Amino acid sequence: MTRKFPYARQGQVVGLLGGSFDPAHAGHVHITKEALKRFGLDRVWWLVSVGNPLKEHGPAPLERRLQAARQVMCDPRVEVTDIETHLGTRYTAQTLDALRLRYPGVRFVWLMGADNLAQFHHWQDWQGILATTPVGVLARPGDRISARTSPAAKIYDFARLKGRQSQLLGRSDAPAWSFVNIPMLSVSSSEIRKRGEWQRD
Repeated sequence: MTRKFPYARQGQVVGLLGGSFDPAHAGHVHITKEALKRFGLDRVWWLVSVGNPLKEHGPAPLERRLQAARQVMCDPRVEVTDIETHLGTRYTAQTLDALRLRYPGVRFVWLMGADNLAQFHHWQDWQGILATTPVGVLARPGDRISARTSPAAKIYDFARLKGRQSQLLGRSDAPAWSFVNIPMLSVSSSEIRKRGEWQRD
Protein backbone atom coordinates (compact mmCIF):
# COMPACT_ATOMS: atom_id res chain seq x y z
CA MET A 1 0.00 0.00 0.00
CA THR A 2 1.36 3.42 -0.96
CA ARG A 3 1.70 6.11 1.72
CA LYS A 4 -0.60 9.11 1.37
CA PHE A 5 2.27 11.42 2.30
CA PRO A 6 5.88 10.70 1.30
CA TYR A 7 8.60 10.78 3.93
CA ALA A 8 11.10 13.63 4.20
CA ARG A 9 13.28 14.61 7.12
CA GLN A 10 14.30 18.06 8.28
CA GLY A 11 17.16 19.54 6.30
CA GLN A 12 16.44 17.58 3.13
CA VAL A 13 15.97 19.36 -0.20
CA VAL A 14 13.01 17.98 -2.14
CA GLY A 15 12.30 18.92 -5.74
CA LEU A 16 8.64 18.96 -6.77
CA LEU A 17 7.67 18.12 -10.34
CA GLY A 18 3.96 18.62 -10.89
CA GLY A 19 1.85 17.63 -13.85
CA SER A 20 -0.83 15.37 -15.22
CA PHE A 21 1.73 12.72 -16.36
CA ASP A 22 -0.75 11.63 -19.01
CA PRO A 23 1.22 9.44 -19.49
CA ALA A 24 4.60 9.58 -17.74
CA HIS A 25 7.48 8.81 -20.10
CA ALA A 26 11.27 8.68 -20.48
CA GLY A 27 11.41 12.46 -20.90
CA HIS A 28 10.03 12.95 -17.37
CA VAL A 29 12.60 10.51 -16.03
CA HIS A 30 15.39 12.35 -17.86
CA ILE A 31 14.54 15.83 -16.57
CA THR A 32 14.08 14.45 -13.05
CA LYS A 33 17.56 12.94 -12.99
CA GLU A 34 19.01 16.14 -14.44
CA ALA A 35 17.23 18.19 -11.78
CA LEU A 36 18.66 16.01 -9.00
CA LYS A 37 22.14 16.60 -10.39
CA ARG A 38 21.91 20.25 -11.43
CA PHE A 39 19.98 21.79 -8.51
CA GLY A 40 21.52 20.06 -5.49
CA LEU A 41 18.41 18.05 -4.59
CA ASP A 42 18.22 15.08 -2.22
CA ARG A 43 14.92 13.78 -3.54
CA VAL A 44 12.23 14.52 -6.11
CA TRP A 45 8.51 13.98 -5.73
CA TRP A 46 6.31 13.68 -8.79
CA LEU A 47 3.01 15.39 -7.97
CA VAL A 48 0.53 13.63 -10.23
CA SER A 49 -2.41 16.02 -10.39
CA VAL A 50 -6.10 15.29 -10.55
CA GLY A 51 -6.27 17.70 -13.50
CA ASN A 52 -4.57 20.81 -14.80
CA PRO A 53 -6.76 23.94 -14.34
CA LEU A 54 -5.16 25.44 -17.48
CA LYS A 55 -6.05 22.47 -19.72
CA GLU A 56 -9.40 22.11 -21.41
CA HIS A 57 -9.67 18.32 -21.55
CA GLY A 58 -9.29 16.03 -18.55
CA PRO A 59 -6.56 13.38 -18.29
CA ALA A 60 -6.84 9.63 -17.82
CA PRO A 61 -8.04 8.37 -14.41
CA LEU A 62 -5.62 9.26 -11.60
CA GLU A 63 -4.94 5.68 -10.43
CA ARG A 64 -4.03 4.63 -13.95
CA ARG A 65 -1.60 7.52 -14.35
CA LEU A 66 -0.02 6.83 -10.93
CA GLN A 67 0.50 3.17 -11.76
CA ALA A 68 2.04 3.96 -15.15
CA ALA A 69 4.31 6.63 -13.62
CA ARG A 70 5.61 4.20 -10.99
CA GLN A 71 6.47 1.70 -13.72
CA VAL A 72 8.43 4.33 -15.64
CA MET A 73 10.25 6.02 -12.72
CA CYS A 74 12.54 3.52 -10.99
CA ASP A 75 14.90 5.50 -8.77
CA PRO A 76 14.97 5.31 -4.95
CA ARG A 77 15.42 9.10 -4.77
CA VAL A 78 12.15 9.71 -6.61
CA GLU A 79 8.63 9.16 -5.28
CA VAL A 80 5.49 9.21 -7.41
CA THR A 81 2.63 10.64 -5.36
CA ASP A 82 -0.89 12.00 -5.53
CA ILE A 83 -0.22 14.19 -2.50
CA GLU A 84 -2.34 17.06 -3.82
CA THR A 85 -5.41 14.82 -3.63
CA HIS A 86 -4.78 14.24 0.08
CA LEU A 87 -3.86 17.85 0.77
CA GLY A 88 -7.05 19.00 -0.97
CA THR A 89 -5.15 21.54 -3.09
CA ARG A 90 -5.51 22.30 -6.78
CA TYR A 91 -3.13 25.17 -7.47
CA THR A 92 0.65 25.15 -7.04
CA ALA A 93 0.68 28.06 -4.57
CA GLN A 94 -1.82 26.23 -2.34
CA THR A 95 0.16 23.00 -2.54
CA LEU A 96 3.42 24.69 -1.57
CA ASP A 97 1.81 26.43 1.41
CA ALA A 98 0.32 23.13 2.61
CA LEU A 99 3.61 21.26 2.19
CA ARG A 100 5.56 23.82 4.21
CA LEU A 101 3.07 23.41 7.06
CA ARG A 102 3.21 19.61 6.92
CA TYR A 103 7.00 19.34 6.52
CA PRO A 104 8.68 21.95 8.75
CA GLY A 105 12.43 22.12 8.14
CA VAL A 106 12.24 20.52 4.67
CA ARG A 107 13.39 22.73 1.80
CA PHE A 108 11.25 22.52 -1.33
CA VAL A 109 12.23 23.46 -4.89
CA TRP A 110 9.56 23.79 -7.59
CA LEU A 111 10.65 22.25 -10.90
CA MET A 112 9.27 23.22 -14.29
CA GLY A 113 10.04 23.17 -17.98
CA ALA A 114 10.96 26.36 -19.78
CA ASP A 115 7.56 26.28 -21.52
CA ASN A 116 5.92 26.71 -18.12
CA LEU A 117 8.14 29.67 -17.25
CA ALA A 118 6.99 31.37 -20.46
CA GLN A 119 3.39 31.42 -19.18
CA PHE A 120 4.13 31.36 -15.44
CA HIS A 121 2.65 34.85 -15.01
CA HIS A 122 -0.79 33.33 -15.72
CA TRP A 123 -0.54 30.98 -12.72
CA GLN A 124 -2.49 31.75 -9.57
CA ASP A 125 -0.31 33.74 -7.11
CA TRP A 126 2.81 33.19 -9.25
CA GLN A 127 4.69 35.98 -7.49
CA GLY A 128 3.87 34.38 -4.15
CA ILE A 129 5.41 31.14 -5.41
CA LEU A 130 8.64 32.87 -6.43
CA ALA A 131 8.75 34.83 -3.18
CA THR A 132 8.59 31.69 -1.04
CA THR A 133 10.01 28.80 -3.07
CA PRO A 134 13.20 28.40 -5.14
CA VAL A 135 12.36 27.43 -8.73
CA GLY A 136 14.43 25.23 -11.05
CA VAL A 137 13.73 25.63 -14.77
CA LEU A 138 14.81 22.96 -17.26
CA ALA A 139 15.06 24.25 -20.82
CA ARG A 140 13.68 22.29 -23.76
CA PRO A 141 14.51 23.09 -27.39
CA GLY A 142 12.28 25.81 -28.79
CA ASP A 143 11.19 27.16 -25.41
CA ARG A 144 14.35 28.98 -24.35
CA ILE A 145 13.81 32.41 -25.91
CA SER A 146 10.15 32.78 -24.88
CA ALA A 147 11.03 31.66 -21.34
CA ARG A 148 13.96 34.03 -20.92
CA THR A 149 11.92 36.99 -22.17
CA SER A 150 8.83 36.13 -20.12
CA PRO A 151 7.42 38.57 -17.53
CA ALA A 152 8.48 36.28 -14.66
CA ALA A 153 12.06 36.02 -15.93
CA LYS A 154 12.35 39.78 -16.42
CA ILE A 155 10.84 40.80 -13.09
CA TYR A 156 12.90 38.28 -11.11
CA ASP A 157 16.13 38.54 -13.11
CA PHE A 158 17.86 39.81 -9.96
CA ALA A 159 17.17 36.47 -8.23
CA ARG A 160 18.53 34.21 -10.96
CA LEU A 161 21.44 31.89 -10.16
CA LYS A 162 23.57 31.56 -13.26
CA GLY A 163 25.79 28.79 -14.56
CA ARG A 164 27.23 26.47 -11.92
CA GLN A 165 25.44 28.43 -9.20
CA SER A 166 22.48 26.20 -10.04
CA GLN A 167 23.97 23.65 -7.62
CA LEU A 168 23.19 26.10 -4.80
CA LEU A 169 19.50 26.41 -5.64
CA GLY A 170 18.30 23.81 -3.15
CA ARG A 171 20.00 25.65 -0.28
CA SER A 172 19.12 29.16 -1.42
CA ASP A 173 16.47 31.34 0.17
CA ALA A 174 13.64 32.57 -2.05
CA PRO A 175 13.38 34.42 -4.27
CA ALA A 176 15.87 32.32 -6.21
CA TRP A 177 15.61 30.54 -9.53
CA SER A 178 17.89 28.86 -12.00
CA PHE A 179 17.55 28.18 -15.72
CA VAL A 180 19.58 25.27 -17.09
CA ASN A 181 19.89 23.99 -20.65
CA ILE A 182 19.89 20.23 -20.86
CA PRO A 183 19.78 17.79 -23.75
CA MET A 184 16.16 16.71 -24.09
CA LEU A 185 14.60 13.50 -25.33
CA SER A 186 12.25 14.04 -28.26
CA VAL A 187 9.19 12.52 -26.59
CA SER A 188 6.06 14.07 -25.14
CA SER A 189 2.81 12.87 -23.57
CA SER A 190 0.77 14.39 -26.39
CA GLU A 191 2.82 12.53 -29.02
CA ILE A 192 2.34 9.25 -27.17
CA ARG A 193 -1.42 9.82 -27.06
CA LYS A 194 -1.46 10.82 -30.74
CA ARG A 195 0.26 7.57 -31.71
CA GLY A 196 -2.47 5.65 -29.85
CA GLU A 197 -0.05 4.19 -27.30
CA TRP A 198 -2.02 5.66 -24.37
CA GLN A 199 -5.79 5.89 -24.10
CA ARG A 200 -7.37 8.24 -21.57
CA ASP A 201 -10.37 5.99 -20.92
